Amino acid sequence: MRPYSLDLRQKIIHAREKQQCSIRQLAKNFGVAKSFVQKIIKQYQETGDLKPRHSGGRPPKINPEQTVVLLEIINENNDATLWELAELFEKKTGLKLSTSTIDRINRKFDYTVKKKHCMPQKNIVREFNKKDLNIGIK
Repeated sequence: MRPYSLDLRQKIIHAREKQQCSIRQLAKNFGVAKSFVQKIIKQYQETGDLKPRHSGGRPPKINPEQTVVLLEIINENNDATLWELAELFEKKTGLKLSTSTIDRINRKFDYTVKKKHCMPQKNIVREFNKKDLNIGIK
């Protein structure tokens, strides 16, 4: 879920200071949860800042130094598949990365995958037409 805008946060604090209305009334007027109003009032009193705090999430699998190593591997082997890049990274660092992790890092740094994984050619099934059958029967 995206954080509420800084503008809305400022309006809530301004209304609280100007009108001295209750937290419940502010929440109702601005269409937000009471807990949100409590949270930004507390944050404003403690830090003087209204910017949304960094939300949690899983820590990255590789550190910045390993990211640099991966980017060097990508630059040296720019026609390699994601699987090949994963193998090269594992040989160099000993850390196994999934292809989705490598792809995520590629997208983060605006790299594109130039080589497609080999796919078997599709068998094209043609429709049966009577005129294709030329045996002399009408």
